[in-house]
Amino acid sequence: MSIPEDVSPAVKHLEHLYSDHYDWLQGWLRRRLGSAADAADLAHDAFLRLLTTPRHFGSAPEARTYLRTMANGLCIDLWRRRQIEQAWLEELAAQPGTLIPSAEHQAIVLEALQEIDTMLRRLPVKAANAFVMAVICEMTDREVAQELGVSARMVRKYVAQSMLHCMRLEARYTATEPLQGGI
Repeated sequence: MSIPEDVSPAVKHLEHLYSDHYDWLQGWLRRRLGSAADAADLAHDAFLRLLTTPRHFGSAPEARTYLRTMANGLCIDLWRRRQIEQAWLEELAAQPGTLIPSAEHQAIVLEALQEIDTMLRRLPVKAANAFVMAVICEMTDREVAQELGVSARMVRKYVAQSMLHCMRLEARYTATEPLQGGI
């Protein structure tokens, strides 16, 4: 495929990166994931990221090192999403048939769970752990403080920090797609 003359240098660079490295990246991902379809999806995602955040490389090995690092992160994200999805499906399977939400609601909940996981991973480890222990596990501040080796006041600060992130996440959801009946 030839590149038209009026195309910007950044687009030409990406076209060359794609033609020089796509097959290699897809093969690397296929060996890592064991799935040609997943490999194709993630290779595509890697080049989409380069399209939105262009980078220039001095050599082919430098480009491949960057692409492999980015693809490795995409693999980790995929595995995390699948772990969350599996936990959600196991929870659904444990519910009586009359309590199973619609497919649309299931998809919304799964997306929300993945967003919450991403949010928790962005928090400092102690803040995320304090939030999970206090809110999800319903532990007291004193119990959480003892578990984390911090003061009860610090637990409150961690939980407040986490709740602020949750509120931002909720605001994004309500601004774009209000949920019917909650999660």
